[in-house]
Amino acid sequence: MTTTESALLGKSLPELTEWIESTGQPKYRGKQLYQWLYQKGIRNLEEITVFPKAWRAEMADYPVGRSQIHHYKTAPDGTRKYLLKLDDGLIIETVGIPTEKRLTVCVSSQVGCAMACEFCATGKMGFTRHLEAYEILDQVLTVQEDFGQRVSNVVFMGMGEPLANLEQVIKSVHSLNKDVGIGQRLLTISTVGVPNQIRALAAENLQVTFAISLHAPNQQLRETLIPTAKNYHFDQLLDECREYVDMTHRRISFEYILLARVNDLPEHATELAKHLKGFQSHVNLIPYNPISEEEFQRPGKKRINVFKQILQDHKIAVSVRYSKGLEADAACGQLRTNLIKTAG
Repeated sequence: MTTTESALLGKSLPELTEWIESTGQPKYRGKQLYQWLYQKGIRNLEEITVFPKAWRAEMADYPVGRSQIHHYKTAPDGTRKYLLKLDDGLIIETVGIPTEKRLTVCVSSQVGCAMACEFCATGKMGFTRHLEAYEILDQVLTVQEDFGQRVSNVVFMGMGEPLANLEQVIKSVHSLNKDVGIGQRLLTISTVGVPNQIRALAAENLQVTFAISLHAPNQQLRETLIPTAKNYHFDQLLDECREYVDMTHRRISFEYILLARVNDLPEHATELAKHLKGFQSHVNLIPYNPISEEEFQRPGKKRINVFKQILQDHKIAVSVRYSKGLEADAACGQLRTNLIKTAG
């Protein structure tokens, strides 16, 4: 794997300028390198045609920090899911989600995931390693290059648990903002909850959207869906969320995957509403995106609407978000898992 110290992607303008001078080039080349790295999205230093040929030949093998597209699949709605091959041979997923006015990238923050959520294909893989900041940035640049348009939004909702890799996620957020040019308010970090890490994120004083993958209205049900929740009680999680709101003055989004006859009953909606009453928040209801490893089902529209109406009756801000790219195996970890099965 390319080390954080050597990969150029993820370095700031002063860091790149220092590095370029160490190779014998004048200081002004630092800005040129910065522009070609972040604006043109180069994959190797030979592509920088404004640099001397001799220098480019000498530095041809120096690692920029870009991955290779190993496989991709496009859904009828235009959603494109990629398997990216890292320089150590490991495979991660990222998704490009186009709409009429924007292009959103769903990035991974780890190879695999240790949270083992029952309804998640990535959770079935187990955890391999954290991604470095440059590997997160590369996903955004790859989608931007492939679609031929600027990425407007980034969501940390792909493979892995972002708060378990907080240092590199924070570093990538700053670089996406300052170097790639995406506003922090257009970045979303999603988590199932890691003890004490919500406070740590709040202390960074970012302007990002923060999303909690709640998926249940109580501790007992949440533990059956998210095994690691036994280490992080439901009440403790909500207490830290309230601290986050107090510290940042920003609302929290609660993600709630609706699983038919599991967590989508009227009594579940009523219980959830009681917990969130008075909370500065918004609830995203997400009808389940089926995976082959589990027998969970997506509830029908009538049941979804009843759940939503109960929250609205309790003055809870709520919306329904249907997954895009179902035909492209867009559930987290699904394309990678299915490709491995096919190859086997």
